[in-house]
Amino acid sequence: MTIYDELVARGLIAQVTDEAEIRDLVNNGKATFYIGFDPTADSLHVGHFMALCLMKRLQMAGNKPIALIGGGTAMIGDPSGRTDMRQMMTTETIAHNVECFKKQMSRFIDFSDDKALLVNNADWLMDLNYIDVLREVGAHFSVNRMLSHECYKQRMERGLTFLEFNYMIMQSYDFFELFQKYGCNMQFGGDDQWANMLGGTELIRRKLGKDAYAMTINLLLNSEGKKMGKTQSGAVWLDPNKTSPFDFYQYWRNVADSDVLKCIRMLTFLPLEQIDEMDHWEGAQLNQAKEILAFELTKLVHGEEEAKKAQEGARALFSGGGDTANMPTVTVTSDDFADRDMDIMAVLVKAGLCDSRSDARRAVQQGGVTVDGEKVTDIAASYKLDDFTGDGKVVKRGKKKFAKVIAE
Repeated sequence: MTIYDELVARGLIAQVTDEAEIRDLVNNGKATFYIGFDPTADSLHVGHFMALCLMKRLQMAGNKPIALIGGGTAMIGDPSGRTDMRQMMTTETIAHNVECFKKQMSRFIDFSDDKALLVNNADWLMDLNYIDVLREVGAHFSVNRMLSHECYKQRMERGLTFLEFNYMIMQSYDFFELFQKYGCNMQFGGDDQWANMLGGTELIRRKLGKDAYAMTINLLLNSEGKKMGKTQSGAVWLDPNKTSPFDFYQYWRNVADSDVLKCIRMLTFLPLEQIDEMDHWEGAQLNQAKEILAFELTKLVHGEEEAKKAQEGARALFSGGGDTANMPTVTVTSDDFADRDMDIMAVLVKAGLCDSRSDARRAVQQGGVTVDGEKVTDIAASYKLDDFTGDGKVVKRGKKKFAKVIAE
């Protein structure tokens, strides 16, 4: 099976500009392709994860990735999929975020020996002369056509700034620059980026009389229909200091039954033959599939040792087996007790399972709190420091939020 056929079989490809040309370039290792990452935070998140996995697959097949950090376009903000304008960032914040991205990307992409490039579009966008942009680039874009694209239509009634309106032009210019500087002949992105990507291929054709190609990938959705990596409490980060390896593991362990095999197919590097055998799995076997998914992806992001620890911790909590030492742990000291017992609401807040005492009160009254497997329904239930000595106590809120509380 060719690499292009594998991408199709894994359900990754959404749209392409010229399938025959793209198939030839990708299959023969002749694609120099780029994917853009806007540095809007100091860590990549699960929403970037699919793009990184795709870059890794294509590099393994002999193609050359370019990771384009949007240090320049981050100053503008992409209106695609947004209902409001993105908050402005300082150049110092963007520079810091770029450095964080570089470190995380190296876990997926081999940048040695010119096998891949990491570039920042601030290198050319920040020095552009506005009049030159209008004359040399803007002349190739039809305002009527731009307004017909969904990324702009959905914002027109709510308000679209002229700053954001220029994002398509800037992203298109990125492709133009990468084509000339590095021989980049292909752009990849999420299927919500299709209009911006077409703008780049058209700009290259009009100004240089040459062809370049674009391909969008399907975006994974979770069971609530939100974009991959979004939860009620926020994003799932690749930085272990923002999302622990255990919580990362649990995110994937808790995907919906209907999503698990799709995620395995699109994101893991397991052979398709092995995945095809799972297609008929149901019931308890889907839980096994979720463990496989969670372990493989945690290993990819955090390493095999952390993946094993996360798996052991999860099994200890949910299956009655495994090593409890690998559960998320919170320590309490005598300062937390202040010469009095600590009630269950304070324990829940200290463990990070509730945002406030009122939130903790509701959780207890609704019957969703257990301590060492025993349900706690009395908000006056209290504990002494000695209760948390030794192995501590496992405190749970609902089915998926928990921590082991240990006395220090």
